[in-house]
Amino acid sequence: MKIVHIVPGFGGTFYCGNCLRDSGVVASLKKAGHDAITLPMYLPLTMDGKESGDGIPVFYGAVNIFLKQYPVFRHMPKWFEKLMDSQPVLKFAAKKSGSTRASGLEDLTESMLLGAEGHQSEELQQLVDFLKYHEKPDVVHVSNALLLGMAKKVRDEVKVPVICSLQDEDVWVDAMHENQREKMWQLLAEKGKDVDAFIAVSDFFAGVMQKKMNIPDEKLHVLHVGVRPDAYVYSKPASNPQAIGYVSRMCEENGFEVLVDAFILLKKNPAFSKVKLKATGGQTGDDKEFIHKQISKLKKNNIELDFEITHDFTLSSLQEFFKTTTVLSVPVLNGEAFGLYQLEALASGVPLVQPELGAFPEIVNATGGGVIYKPNTAVALAEKLAEVLSNPAQLEIMSLAGRKAIEEKFDCGKLSAKMVDIYKTLI
Repeated sequence: MKIVHIVPGFGGTFYCGNCLRDSGVVASLKKAGHDAITLPMYLPLTMDGKESGDGIPVFYGAVNIFLKQYPVFRHMPKWFEKLMDSQPVLKFAAKKSGSTRASGLEDLTESMLLGAEGHQSEELQQLVDFLKYHEKPDVVHVSNALLLGMAKKVRDEVKVPVICSLQDEDVWVDAMHENQREKMWQLLAEKGKDVDAFIAVSDFFAGVMQKKMNIPDEKLHVLHVGVRPDAYVYSKPASNPQAIGYVSRMCEENGFEVLVDAFILLKKNPAFSKVKLKATGGQTGDDKEFIHKQISKLKKNNIELDFEITHDFTLSSLQEFFKTTTVLSVPVLNGEAFGLYQLEALASGVPLVQPELGAFPEIVNATGGGVIYKPNTAVALAEKLAEVLSNPAQLEIMSLAGRKAIEEKFDCGKLSAKMVDIYKTLI
């Protein structure tokens, strides 16, 4: 089967769980013998420190589509468009502030969802022609609902089913200005009619998006995220010293400040004087001041030497990171549709300490590899961390259960085979 996955790139500046998830699916499909490729959009898809995308050029270059929101740039000479789509320019754009922020990009998001009626109709036709004349796929799978503007034209001209994953679209849309938010959800619901099937990454998020987009039951499937178990080396939770790990973009919305504040509270107890805090996952230009503020708080409490940032978050670096980690906590403020970092930790033998938000309880219950706390405050997290770190026997039980669940329930190869079964019913 020839399968094209259309995936937004992120430039490699931070840990992008959704990008890792999509790339893992394509790799599993290839391993199973399918002709599967990744088609990157906006920015280069940098995975594990290397350019991904099967040698395919980046479509809808981020700089060009932003400029085309302004009338003066809608008829740029081809040489200038080509320059704006060059790798150096796109990599530079990925590092700038605002590249992952919905605020200020409402009009661009709407234009993209309008598809052929939007300001990026030329880019859409280029993508459709590439699919129609170059790739000739059996099925096209878009990474998230914010890409639905292309669905109708792909179905009509390439004449193949279009499948759409559902993963954290609400984080983008609900961060928009209030008067744009409802309009965007209505547009997403309308464009959803052009899709043959939706695949949500968790039961929790399926419920969220079905309500927001009025998705009929027969179109909605749930398929958890998976990882390759053999890509991670299992080891018991680190005990000498114990360390709390954080794997995600280091920003306010991902709860990094909640964890830092919880760590400060935890360290006031002499029983945890040797515990470390280790963080990795990168940042964007928006995050620098925020991270500096957190480090300043650690210095004020004289525990900055117990904090460590690992700037490399490639797979080989993560393997070493997890070897020295006792538990993982990424207290995303409003929860998350899934959180791939949970599976990476569990596969490595590291239990989870997550808030009772989003899909976190669903994953903890399905794996037995962690604990849940509420509310999502520094005080509640500090109390739960103290409880878990004080119980080595429980840590080992959760560690073994988590690894077993990865092998039995969250193996990317097994889950990708189920995805192919969905494709087959649509072709």
